[in-house]
Amino acid sequence: MASHSSSSTPPSKGIVITVPILVLLLSSFAIFLFFLLSSLSSPCSCPPSISDPNIMFQSDPVSPTPDDIGWVMDQIRLNGLHMKDNVLRKGINPRTRAQQLQDLLQYKGISHYEGDEANNHTALPCPGELLVEEHHSNYGEPWAGGRDVFEFLAKSSHLTPNSRVLEIGCGTLRVGLHFIRYLKPDRFNCLERDELSLMAALRYELPSQGLLYKRPLIVKGEDMDFSRFGTGVVYDLIYASAVFLHMPDKLVWVGLEQLADKLKPFDGRIFVSHNIKFCSRLGGDECTKRLSSLGLEYMGKHTHDSLLFNHYEIWFEFRRVKA
Repeated sequence: MASHSSSSTPPSKGIVITVPILVLLLSSFAIFLFFLLSSLSSPCSCPPSISDPNIMFQSDPVSPTPDDIGWVMDQIRLNGLHMKDNVLRKGINPRTRAQQLQDLLQYKGISHYEGDEANNHTALPCPGELLVEEHHSNYGEPWAGGRDVFEFLAKSSHLTPNSRVLEIGCGTLRVGLHFIRYLKPDRFNCLERDELSLMAALRYELPSQGLLYKRPLIVKGEDMDFSRFGTGVVYDLIYASAVFLHMPDKLVWVGLEQLADKLKPFDGRIFVSHNIKFCSRLGGDECTKRLSSLGLEYMGKHTHDSLLFNHYEIWFEFRRVKA
């Protein structure tokens, strides 16, 4: 009997593609082509780059929206909260700041170390007056009012994280903390004359808020001396919150003369709160003339409401009109 294997045709080599597999491949390619063309023809919906400071400002507004206020009012209502006297619960320290300070002095602060050892554990000892936050009470309104000032100034001057800001008389950073947190490092400068306020700002507020890495330049100085900030620095915002009203008119004008060249032309702003008696006492025409000689222009008066208490602040706006 003859063998069939010797006379049969050998099988052909290669890949055999059946009809179902061919249909599947064509379908997959069509779907891929559809999504590719769609992505090319439609605007990119990619998240904005956080490197753009303007986009950062738009996505993280510094002021609450009406929806934000409505939401928190709803939460107060839904939780049955009322504006009434509250009794401190057990576990909340009922002692006044003065009593807490006495405890710190009597028990040598919050350290258990004695003698020479006490000097080896904290490189910068923090005074008890700062630990009980006495400096929060050194203002004519609550400490939290600093947030209101920041909101108004940041929004009115179209601030971005890249902006440069100078505060005249930043005290213990009631306002400055919010600017420092928002701005990029090295962008906040301040001139302050009071040593205790500077101690509170540098030794307590910046460390407690985790903002030391922002490296604000806070300088102790008198008589509107801005020389330590350098000659080439130009600011987007210069402001004085309730400071000029405590200064002689002559000194205020000296300061404005020095600051005019440090303000960014046209877009930069100077804001002064409470009053501009240094200007109004001269009379309208004379004040305008003196401002013009400095290259400054008065832009008008603004009011800003507080979210926390029945209070508003008046601000006066100036800009530089000469490049």
